[in-house]
Amino acid sequence: MKNTAANIRMLSKLGQRGAFFGIALPEIAERQKNVKLLTADLALLSGMDRYEKKYPDQFLNVGIAEQNMIGIAAGLAMEGYCVYASTYAAFIAVRSLEHIRQHLSHMRCNVKIVGTSAGVVAAKSGISHWATEDLAFMRALPNLTVLSAADSLEAVKMAEYAAETEGPMYIRLSGGQNCPVVYQEDYDFVPGRLAEIKKGSQIALIATGLMVAEAWKAADLLEEQGLSTAVYNMHTIKPLDCAGLQKIFSDYQLIATVEEHTVLGGMGSAVAEYKAGFAKGPRQIFIGFQDSFAEAGSQRYVWQQKGLTDVQIAERVRQEWGQVT
Repeated sequence: MKNTAANIRMLSKLGQRGAFFGIALPEIAERQKNVKLLTADLALLSGMDRYEKKYPDQFLNVGIAEQNMIGIAAGLAMEGYCVYASTYAAFIAVRSLEHIRQHLSHMRCNVKIVGTSAGVVAAKSGISHWATEDLAFMRALPNLTVLSAADSLEAVKMAEYAAETEGPMYIRLSGGQNCPVVYQEDYDFVPGRLAEIKKGSQIALIATGLMVAEAWKAADLLEEQGLSTAVYNMHTIKPLDCAGLQKIFSDYQLIATVEEHTVLGGMGSAVAEYKAGFAKGPRQIFIGFQDSFAEAGSQRYVWQQKGLTDVQIAERVRQEWGQVT
């Protein structure tokens, strides 16, 4: 599929998992016969029906058995298959963590773990269906590449990259239907490299997942207040773009990491860990879940509780800027 403006709008309507499983994977399976897609009873909700009908021999629904799914995926990978294994991020990154560690991380099996409804996409379902710790768990595992899509087009790019890359991988999909668009036109997805979304000279917002679009809106609000603010999309949590981060540390007086995730061990922690090796660096503020849960409700209601809306992000950064200057 050519990524025209019309197709990008269509991908946005489908959401990240609809774009990933309904558009990207069927095209990948057409040209790559060793692809297998596994799901833990989420085929319909994940938009896999088109793939399942077209490639029944390359599809397996294991039922509500997420841990077993990882074992099956590892076995298939050992037989030469490129395996995508998917369910809610809350289940695959928490319930299946031991199996991912033993079978995929340690044994380096060619399995792409796709965690859907990450962050608080399933907001009304409560914390049992939220994934606000998954990045911390996944990036702690050796040999595992960790990706987090900003929009539906980037989800498609990650599906294609995964098919071409050997080794275990965790792909975090957060945007539901009518996912905000970050990339208005086609672009080259470069894994492991920070993507500059908006230029600025004083403040840098480093965001991942749905927070990229939210940070962009926050940056526009800060510009209206006279603060030149850049926005970067950290779509690759592991491995880190050390060269890109080093340039950010030297170019900006204040950086803010923004994630729909706990601030403990997530993307912001990865940035801070690297920054700790430098004698000098800019002040960093961490915007995300502050070591606490939240009340269930709409996604934006949960964001409001945690200071993750564009207005709240802009206000927090503006206040911190006052302490820097």
